[in-house]
Amino acid sequence: MRYDFDKVIDRHQTNSVKWDMNLVNFDREDVLDLWVADMDFPAPEPVVEAIRKRAEHPIYGYTFPPDSLYEAIIGWLERRYGWRVKKDWIVFTAGVVNGLYSAVEAYSHPGDEIIVQPPVYYPFFSAVKNTGRQLLYNHLAFDGRRYLMDFAGLKALFEARTSFPARTPRVKALILCSPHNPVGRVWSPEELTTLGRVCVDNGCVLLSDEIHCDLLMKGARHTVTAGLSEEIARTTVTFMSASKTFNLAGLSTSFAVIPDDRLRRRYVEARNGHNSGNLFGFVALEAAFRHGDDYLAQLREYLNGNLEYFLDFIARRIPRLKVVRPEGTYLAWVDCRGLGLGPLELQRFMREEARLALDDGFAFGPGGEGFQRVNLACPRPLLKEALERLEKAVKGL
Repeated sequence: MRYDFDKVIDRHQTNSVKWDMNLVNFDREDVLDLWVADMDFPAPEPVVEAIRKRAEHPIYGYTFPPDSLYEAIIGWLERRYGWRVKKDWIVFTAGVVNGLYSAVEAYSHPGDEIIVQPPVYYPFFSAVKNTGRQLLYNHLAFDGRRYLMDFAGLKALFEARTSFPARTPRVKALILCSPHNPVGRVWSPEELTTLGRVCVDNGCVLLSDEIHCDLLMKGARHTVTAGLSEEIARTTVTFMSASKTFNLAGLSTSFAVIPDDRLRRRYVEARNGHNSGNLFGFVALEAAFRHGDDYLAQLREYLNGNLEYFLDFIARRIPRLKVVRPEGTYLAWVDCRGLGLGPLELQRFMREEARLALDDGFAFGPGGEGFQRVNLACPRPLLKEALERLEKAVKGL
């Protein structure tokens, strides 16, 4: 079927975190919401139909993932990424962030150190700090156009954090965002291989958040980190979900793929007592991975169109802003430093003058100051209104 992504669907009064909490999150009701990473598009019709069919059975008791769901996941990963996984490698979780908390607890102890690469998805910081671990920053390098990993800095960080004389590694894990949220990089096989080798050489578990892997801009190709080599796979825990791709975040169902038996046992032990998905989440995930290819193709075409519209509008009409062109995700990382505003002044300007609800760059850690993250996964009429609000506000400075 053909999906109409231009159609504006009113999400108010649906208990939407994105649309119904403006007063709580932004201190005003009249902002236009382009912040949290869920889409303003309906889920694929086969997913809606599968949920509807299951809902017709009047008992919603305890459940478990059926073999057919494992088969759908295995098929999706091989079909789209050439990655052959085994059923036993798959462990379900109630969400990627939920799974990251479990992974941090599985592979480290309070006081141990975990590396993140800011500016990066801010729940990574919480997963480390809230479990009593220590954050270490391997800052991304930015040349004004594109972000790169600082491998020299990463190697030096490992060397500096090794205890003497026993040379016991103090860094237990590194959390990778691939594709990267918020800067939009789709890491190359060469970059991921280098990162994987550094982790292998230092006995560091690589926690790879690949939740945005299906959402690619034109010309980009995602590489599954654990698919690079058996050696890298043995030290990698991969987190994936249908939630971003098919707008299913409210169903709280994701999964980890852990090829190494030892790492998988430790992860499962850490998850004891945790929720690992739900009845409708399992149904939706299977339907999405079995029947979602056509929807995804149309979605990516529309998101690419939104990106080009966004880039063209900013370049022609708001040239004081610079957009870091994303290769993946549906998020735009906008450099607002040309406005000459401090971080809190920029926050106030976006909320009160532009009347936009965006994600403040400083929330993503060091290097995010002066930036704003914009969610492009909305009907183009909403994107047009948001850009016109922003243009008017910038002209009024």
